[in-house]
Formats: sequence, C-alpha cells, structure tokens
Amino acid sequence: MKSSILKILNLCLILIVNAQLTKANGMTDSLGKREKNIIHIAAYTAIGDLPGLANAQKEALQSGLSINEINEVLIHVYAYAGFPRSLRGIMTFMNVLEERKAKGINDIQGNASTPVKTELNKYDQGKKVLGVLTNQPQDQPLTGYGAFAPTIDRFLKEHLFADIFERDILSYVDREWVTISVLSAIGGVEPMLKSHLNICRNLGITSPQLQQFIPHLKSVIGEEKIKAANEIVRQVIGVSGLENAYTGPTATTSTPNITPESIFPKGQKINNNNFKGTAYLQILTEADSINPTSVGNVTFEPGARTRWHYHPAGQILMVIDGVGYYQEKGTSKRILRKGDIVKCPPNTPHWHGASQYYSFIQVAITNNQNGATVWLEHVTDEEYQFPEDQKNKE
Repeated sequence: MKSSILKILNLCLILIVNAQLTKANGMTDSLGKREKNIIHIAAYTAIGDLPGLANAQKEALQSGLSINEINEVLIHVYAYAGFPRSLRGIMTFMNVLEERKAKGINDIQGNASTPVKTELNKYDQGKKVLGVLTNQPQDQPLTGYGAFAPTIDRFLKEHLFADIFERDILSYVDREWVTISVLSAIGGVEPMLKSHLNICRNLGITSPQLQQFIPHLKSVIGEEKIKAANEIVRQVIGVSGLENAYTGPTATTSTPNITPESIFPKGQKINNNNFKGTAYLQILTEADSINPTSVGNVTFEPGARTRWHYHPAGQILMVIDGVGYYQEKGTSKRILRKGDIVKCPPNTPHWHGASQYYSFIQVAITNNQNGATVWLEHVTDEEYQFPEDQKNKE
C-alpha cells in the first residue's frame, strides 16, 4: 500500500514540476507545427529536393509562418549547406508565392529584420553569442581548427555568429532547429551535429523534443542518415560526456535567459560537511510515518557538490535549471541540464552538483523507508574536474 501511494505521489510531483517548467519555458515536450515546418524546410533545402521543399513551404505558410520567417530559414541554410542550396530554396519559394498570389492567396509578410545593435566589434560580439550558445567562456587561447586556421575562426565569429545569429526574425532555438536539420540531412558531419544538439540542450530544448526530431526527418532523408543522426541524438540525451565545446558553425537570435531560476524558494544555505562549496536547501515536504519520502529543492553555486553518498531505497533527481554533473561509482560523469531526470539506484554510491562555471538547481525526491542517506568521502578535485576543466585551469 505504501509503495503504491509513494509511486502516485512521485508521479504527481513530476507532472507538476514538468507543467511548471513548460509554462516557464514557453515550450512543451511535443514539437509544434512551427518546429516541424522549420525542420522540413531546412532539410529539403539542404538535400536539394525542390518539389518536397515547395510542398513544405506551402504547409508552413498555411500553418502561419510569415514570408520573412521562411525566407530567414532559407538564408540561414547557406551557413551550413552553401549558397547554391540556399539560393535554389529562395527561388523555389518565389515560385510558390507567385502561384499562391495568382490563386488570390495573400500571405503574411511578417516583421523585417532590424539592424544589430552592439558596441562590440564583430569578433567580440561573435564570441559573446558563442558563449551564450555553448554555456562556456570564450576567453581561452584558440585550439583545434581555430589555432590551425585562424582565418576560419574569424569568419565564423564575425559573420556566422555576429551577423547571422543576431538577426532578430528567428530565435536562437528556431535557428538551432534549422542547423541540426541541415547537418542531419547532408550527413558526414556528426561532430558538428553533436555540438549543436548540445547547444539545443543549453537553450532549453528537451530530450523528448530531440527524440521526436528524428521521426520528422524520416520522410526527407535516407535511412542511413537517419541512423547516423539518431545515434548522435542518443549519445547526447542518454550517455555521459564532456560539456561539448563548439566544433563547427551554429546559429541563433534572441538571447535566452541563462540565469538559473527555480519555481521553488531557494531556501537556506547548507552549513554541514556533506557539501563542498556553497549550496542551498528548501525542504518542500518532510518524510513521515505515512509517506517516508522527502522532497527538497537544492541550489548549487558553480563548483559546489555533494560528498559521495548513497540512499538505501534510492532517489530521483529532477533538474530544474542550470548545468550540473552526476556520477555513480565506477561510471563516467554525466552532464545534467534542465528537464533531465536521474534515478539513483538503491545503495549505489554517487555524487552530484554544479558544473565549474554554472549554477545548478535540482529537486531531490528521496525514499527513506529503508533508512537515511549514508554519507561517504568527499569528491576530490581530480574526480570533479572534466579534462576540459583541467585544461582551462592550466
């Protein structure tokens, strides 16, 4: 009986939190018509399927996308598939509009792009945008392709990020849907696709949305490319890994709110020795003799984390905002972002906390029916750091 009640209470809490997150983020876990239209237009343009593109453009107009929004999708494609594909897409769209006008259909023009306003030079503005997209500082010396070919690094930051990303017709999220659709459609660019899927996560696109992204591509691209894209999506939403640095072109517009926020009170600072760094706790519900489950909202400042510990009856963690780490003994660390849910198995040593540069907010649901949390040794700096953290430190 207790077990059934506990399951129902946990499910209700998850549904409530997810509903609040949906309201706060202005998005749902299901792809809407807008996202589907953008995905189809971008993919058809990238592979040069003009009849399919014309149908996708008509559907987008009928769904309410404006002429300028669709034009902006086609313009954005050029950053990833080149001018020829983009121009053919625009010419196809011109024909579609002429046909519809001849039938007496007057489509909505929509807002025009306004000039980008910034006091920074283009290179620094591009670095600023890239920092927002990746949730990573951009003040480190160039490495990889940037160090090998500094010219392409400058082109990317000055033109792609400062010029294209900052155009205000599409949002950052809209542009990322374009980007991952093009990269999936052209194929053979899996490292870039993985980077952009991680950017999607940084911008608040949920795991269910990314999972639904693949089926919407099936009618456009071949099975081989679908399998490759699906594998990268699986890696990003289902396995551990580093906080991926940018490894190729990206795109965006309106700056999202990246300051971690919670729908629950922050609570009081934790002053015991079970946490390293600064963390706060707000107890949402206490365990009692009827329901042995406690629920708490925990806010970790950058670098803060728990000791190694375990729960005799397990625990569920729901990520409210920010970027955090989670690790079980004998496994690699995982990156946690808004919308992620972790099930900590009973009697399994683990730790969790904020990433080095960003705060992290979680709701912890702990079943205490088999006893209280058992605290172990502190997480060492070497255990906490990812290789990228160590490289940045050096």
